[in-house]
Amino acid sequence: MSFTRTLEKLKILADAAKYDVSCSSSGSKRTNTNKGLGDATGMGICHSYTEDGRCVSLLKILLTNHCIFDCAYCVTRKSNDVKRAAFKVQEVVDLTINFYRRNYIEGLFLSSGIFKSADYTMERLVAVAKKLRLEENFNGYIHLKSIPGASDELMREAGLYADRLSVNIEIPTKSGLKLLAPDKNFDDFIKPMNKVKNEIIQYKTEKKIIKSTPKYAPAGQSTQMIVGASGENDFQILKTAEHYYKNYNLKRVYYSGYVPISLDNRLPKIGTEVPMLRENRLYQSDWLTRFYGFQTNEIVNLNHQNLDLDIDPKLSWALRNLHEFPVDVNTADKRMLARIPGVGMKSVSKILMARKYRRLNWDHLKKIGIAFNRAQYFLVCDSNIFERRDLTAEKLKAKILKNSKSKYDKMLSPQLNLFS
Repeated sequence: MSFTRTLEKLKILADAAKYDVSCSSSGSKRTNTNKGLGDATGMGICHSYTEDGRCVSLLKILLTNHCIFDCAYCVTRKSNDVKRAAFKVQEVVDLTINFYRRNYIEGLFLSSGIFKSADYTMERLVAVAKKLRLEENFNGYIHLKSIPGASDELMREAGLYADRLSVNIEIPTKSGLKLLAPDKNFDDFIKPMNKVKNEIIQYKTEKKIIKSTPKYAPAGQSTQMIVGASGENDFQILKTAEHYYKNYNLKRVYYSGYVPISLDNRLPKIGTEVPMLRENRLYQSDWLTRFYGFQTNEIVNLNHQNLDLDIDPKLSWALRNLHEFPVDVNTADKRMLARIPGVGMKSVSKILMARKYRRLNWDHLKKIGIAFNRAQYFLVCDSNIFERRDLTAEKLKAKILKNSKSKYDKMLSPQLNLFS
């Protein structure tokens, strides 16, 4: 295969992979052994950031953009008139090793369209990872996409060579998937996800008894949902995410704002704005449920089905629950400290530590690093000043918005900007 043709394939298949955002390593501990190539210890990929602030990257490509399905929302659907290409297994291996040796990447994110069948495609994805590990002694990070409907045997093998596996459920509800991808079976997404969950549980159990047990998907599994393609509200999306976190032990659920690419009347028109702000609010809500002790029903519910776009979900919850405030930072428990708008979990830990030695006042809290422009209305400390007084939720929201700046301000409608 000529260099020119390989380069052409790379351009096509790297561009096609850009719609998949679920590519963070989040906890792989694969270390370099036997003087091999790479080391995935503690690092993220695809322009993610490690705990020490380093930015790292990966080769992110599709094995092929040929596909037997005709999903309305997908750029690689079989009816779309785009250039098609497919890598051979060895080509992907060679690209990964050559890019790594030139210090361009620190890992591989490999997805694929589905050609012939799920097993046929998954077998080739696994072959790439297997060659990298066994023939090239590559110890860098590898993320493989799980192909919906792939056999248990292939999913078992995939987890032995990949750090993370992920199967994108794509549309949050069965009805949405049936509308936009009628050829697909929702249960086919669940099968590989369930297999990986059970294999991870088995690995962890056996590891306690046999230390030499081979690692299985040490960075766990994730999924991705498209936002804004099929009409689901935020309550439906976040309840779906809650279901997968709870029942399949996912490390991450990714939310991807739909980019209009099709002249299909089932989808938003081409030129419709990508819902980036909504995507951001979903990630913030996801964070609150995973790390701040919130339940999904507190953030969104049948009476409040969509997230506010002009304020973050924690502030939105606080304004709807003013009876919970003010919180005394010198006596409140960790749960309530984490619910104060403008106070992050690192600040919560610092407050709990600092108040062991003295009562905290406003100067102490500012040094700790709380977002004073929001937090001042929801807490009391070793001071006689309480900033909220008798403001209503509407007036308090207006006051906070007036003194706040966001990179998303330009996206807000004139109605939402009334108070800015």
